Amino acid sequence: MRHRVQKKTLDRKAGPRRALLKNLALQLVAYEKIRTTEAKAKVLRPYVERLITKGRTNTLTARRALLRVLPTETAVKKILEELGPRYTQRAGGYLRITKTAPRQGDGARMAVIEFVK
Repeated sequence: MRHRVQKKTLDRKAGPRRALLKNLALQLVAYEKIRTTEAKAKVLRPYVERLITKGRTNTLTARRALLRVLPTETAVKKILEELGPRYTQRAGGYLRITKTAPRQGDGARMAVIEFVK
């Protein structure tokens, strides 16, 4: 039974869900704005905000923690050198989710997730 379980599974097993979040986070860090389904955007927001909070301090510990999560060194470098310092004065809420028109093919609710300037 799943009483009071808060995790969103996105209809995937743990491994594919982790891979999906890693890839979405990588694309979001690289392009700073992506279009995805509303459900995926809502799951991705706290995942990436934790990474940005870790990246606010450019230390070896933070770099290793980010390398454990993100698959490429360029994404880690961008978080530590560009995105982290951008949000040092901000207490949280680094991302914005904007709902857009439904997807043409299946009518899925779509959203744009982007960094707040």
